[in-house]
Amino acid sequence: MTPSLLRDWPLPAAGEDKYSRGSVLVIGGARATPGAALLSGAAALRAGAGKLTLAVAESVAVQLGVALPECGAVGLPETPGGSVTAEGLDRIAPYLDGADAVLVGPGLDDLDLAEELLRALLGREAAPGKGNDGGGPAVVLDAYALGALANVEDQSGPWKGRLILTPNPKEAGILLGREPGDLPADVAEIAERYRAVVSCQGLIARPLGDAPEEAELWKITTGYGGLGTSGSGDVLAGAIAGLRARGTSEAQAACWGTHLHAAAADRLASRLGPLGFLARELADELPALMLELNT
Repeated sequence: MTPSLLRDWPLPAAGEDKYSRGSVLVIGGARATPGAALLSGAAALRAGAGKLTLAVAESVAVQLGVALPECGAVGLPETPGGSVTAEGLDRIAPYLDGADAVLVGPGLDDLDLAEELLRALLGREAAPGKGNDGGGPAVVLDAYALGALANVEDQSGPWKGRLILTPNPKEAGILLGREPGDLPADVAEIAERYRAVVSCQGLIARPLGDAPEEAELWKITTGYGGLGTSGSGDVLAGAIAGLRARGTSEAQAACWGTHLHAAAADRLASRLGPLGFLARELADELPALMLELNT
């Protein structure tokens, strides 16, 4: 995956207003880990999404709305320990219906509750009157939502064809049900198994048959070790969600988002050093990088 290839695969035009650039809904942000949802949301906006809503634990919703005033913030029911539960989907029904991309996972901190949340979201799509025609928003899964997906694979049919997964190698192993070995082959296997576009450690795969005349596996050759820092994956997932909301395909969003994430690390490393830059600084680099590649 080179800058030249991306220039030949341009992003959608800026559009006339925020509504034309798409809406992102981030579901996550437990009481102990609200920053993950904030990082993802900020990255979605930096990637050009027009509107953002954070659906997070009720106890931190106001704080996140103040910390990121560009977003809408909705409080979800939580356990006494502050973990988000699946009981409040009715509160975010309008946002689910209006979103172009839904990102689930950043800041969730309980695997069992994450599984319940995915089951509730899938059940909502399968409900009478929802159509279940595959025409809903793109769904991006990260962090605990990935582990939960492995447990609801048999119910994930409504999301196939519009699903993007952003696992790290450990999470890839959970999705596979075994330790990863040959990572490129493993990423391609995950893509095929879940009928999803997958971005994992600079590798992007899409299911065979989606566009057989084009490559199904790409590799990002840039990026510093400094990407291995707290919150970095939240920024990647948010950037991909933001790009997808703008009207790209799932594969284009993953390729562009993964490249931009790595290129942002290169730029920060040249200024600050290869280690020690912060995840939130990655998001700030995205607009300039998109301008350079998309002109």
